[in-house]
Amino acid sequence: MSAYVIAEVNVTDPKLYEEYRKLVPATLEKYGGRFAVRGGAVDPKEGGWNPARFVIVEFPTMALARKWYDSPEYAPALALRHRAANTRLILVEGV
Repeated sequence: MSAYVIAEVNVTDPKLYEEYRKLVPATLEKYGGRFAVRGGAVDPKEGGWNPARFVIVEFPTMALARKWYDSPEYAPALALRHRAANTRLILVEGV
């Protein structure tokens, strides 16, 4: 069953965040992840939710999503993102 990493990102340091963006694709490849949404226009409809940046990454399984997030390959990028943005992030199983 597919799984998704869903993140709402508020970039606080655009230059540093750009470095993060360059590192992430290579880390996803090993774990079968692919971007379904990476930024793009948001059209808020209900609840007053209007994220500045929204990201969805699809993985073949929840186990692979968790392995990616906790991986040594992603760790340097994750540390960089923590310095470059405020993020709310969840992992969720698909159908």
